[in-house]
Amino acid sequence: MESGSVKSGSVSVDAAAAKPGPRPTASPILEFPEKHRLIVCLLLALATLTLYSSVFRAPFLNLDDGAYVYENPQVRAGLTWNTVVWALRTTDATNWHPVTWFSHALDCQIFGLDPGGPHVINVLLHAMDAVLLFLILMSATGFGWRSLLVAALFAVHPINVESVAWIAERKNVLSMFFFLLALAAYGWYARRPRFGRYLAVTFAYALGLMTKPQVITFPFVLLLLDYWPLGRVGRQDAREDESTGERTGSTASSFLSLVWEKVPWFALSAVSAIITMHVQTEATQVNLPLWIHLGNAAIAYVKYLGKAFWPVNLAPVYPHPELSISIAAAALSAFVIIAISLLAVIFRRQRPFFVGWFWFLGTLVPMIGLVQVGVQSMADRYAYIPLLGIFVIVCWGGADLARRWRVPTSVVVVGVAAILLTLGIALHRQVSYWSDNITLWTHTLEVTGGNYSAEDNMATALIALGRVEEAMPHLQRARFLQPDDPMAALNIATYDQMRGNYQAALDGYATAIQFTKKPPLLAMAHTNSGYAHYSLKQYDHAKQDFEAALTQQPGNSPAYRGLGLVAQRAGDIAQASADYERSVELQPTPVGYLLLAQALEIGGKPEAACAAQEQAARMAPDLSDDIATVRQLLEK
Repeated sequence: MESGSVKSGSVSVDAAAAKPGPRPTASPILEFPEKHRLIVCLLLALATLTLYSSVFRAPFLNLDDGAYVYENPQVRAGLTWNTVVWALRTTDATNWHPVTWFSHALDCQIFGLDPGGPHVINVLLHAMDAVLLFLILMSATGFGWRSLLVAALFAVHPINVESVAWIAERKNVLSMFFFLLALAAYGWYARRPRFGRYLAVTFAYALGLMTKPQVITFPFVLLLLDYWPLGRVGRQDAREDESTGERTGSTASSFLSLVWEKVPWFALSAVSAIITMHVQTEATQVNLPLWIHLGNAAIAYVKYLGKAFWPVNLAPVYPHPELSISIAAAALSAFVIIAISLLAVIFRRQRPFFVGWFWFLGTLVPMIGLVQVGVQSMADRYAYIPLLGIFVIVCWGGADLARRWRVPTSVVVVGVAAILLTLGIALHRQVSYWSDNITLWTHTLEVTGGNYSAEDNMATALIALGRVEEAMPHLQRARFLQPDDPMAALNIATYDQMRGNYQAALDGYATAIQFTKKPPLLAMAHTNSGYAHYSLKQYDHAKQDFEAALTQQPGNSPAYRGLGLVAQRAGDIAQASADYERSVELQPTPVGYLLLAQALEIGGKPEAACAAQEQAARMAPDLSDDIATVRQLLEK
């Protein structure tokens, strides 16, 4: 539909991707105005920011955002040297991704615990990803409008809302940014191979892996790009520009030499895979027969493909079917995948189709569930990189068909505008579901069935708002759907504790501890169990529980507060003061400061006690409820 220059290097278009013979003259409206490239980039970014603007007012999500930000003392401390060292060593959140931790810590350094700041950064990163994608594709192929349409589809497709609107998925949008930088650097390297350029690719790729290991397929993607649009396989028409020394044609290389060139990057992928598998051995793994994993993977591939063209009923969690998987659906899905793959091989001279399809298949492999970690059968965020391949197929294939069938330019323009407008409306609606936790989980329960994780999170959101009675039916459904669900057991036990049924609560916490190996859940169960023992005046058991909580989560503020209560009960005021002080360092609360003030007063430090009292008053001008809570704790 538009003219495209044949160039190699920044990545070059392969003329074989189009029909042989003279190219028709493009209509003026279809000639991409390269001199206006900056304006186009700004418009693309502005459209993305506008469509996502409502998410700036959204709160933290009660799934993973706590572990990544507001309940993580290392992250809340900001980007300090201690946080940097911790990020390089920790495997919290079942991943080794220090750059992600750096990013969240920097957010806290700048914005504190205001969720609006991280939301803005996520959207800005998504807009930058869209702009980078456009520039790379245009430079690679010479086709401006097709490249812009791919970037626009990526920017406004509703399936990407999860990656952008979820603060904990900063790792997705940020790893994509480094992934695209590495692709751009590879185009620079391919134009004129030099050691410094090779290092630039390596550095960008390493940052991507240290952000999220989903980019592990990068070396395989490069082999596809060597075929198209780089044209580094099977062509020998290189020539050098006398003024710049840059190659302006394609240099042929054997497949083995191209693989050998990427050995260091394959090595980085292998190291990342080993680290990830080691870290995730401690995660919740679904131990199912191999045929279940393969069947679910086949069905998920087809579902991702379907959501690319019909993005409805999107949700943050899709429950795994486990043993209820349909054999017929799995077999049909496998047939569809194999059939399309064979067509891509047979018609491999249609290079955008070949590269786009195997990009989609290949980049999804690490997230398709062959090794099942977590409770989901698939996730919208996993499609963030893979669907680029489908967008390339649609844009290049649609443009070629429109040219072949001589579709009027006005019809093409109206059709494209209608598609983008429809996707924009769908995006706006999908973003609205992320406005608060209740809205999101209500929508999730409406569009998914048998979703015990969504039931758990809905209950947690209701409990946080004080609507405990409304939460109980959701907890009971979660327990019915998944009898060994630790979150449901934990929340039901918390409900019993709030009603004064301490022994029932203790039994529930013991059950939750049996059902999970996740440190945050174990820490919460032990902490709550400690307070239940404390209420029953079983102080030795309470102390053991609080210490067990700190073993699982050293930065657990409520556990330190509990140890302070036990120490004060035993008459050890100095230890109580130290525990209370540590508690408010980790998580400042009016109750914590009031307890510290009283312990300091008893310990003969009136000035320090007054300072702690003033700090509590600054946090909450009306301390009546907090004073009642402190009195109740000390009377037990």
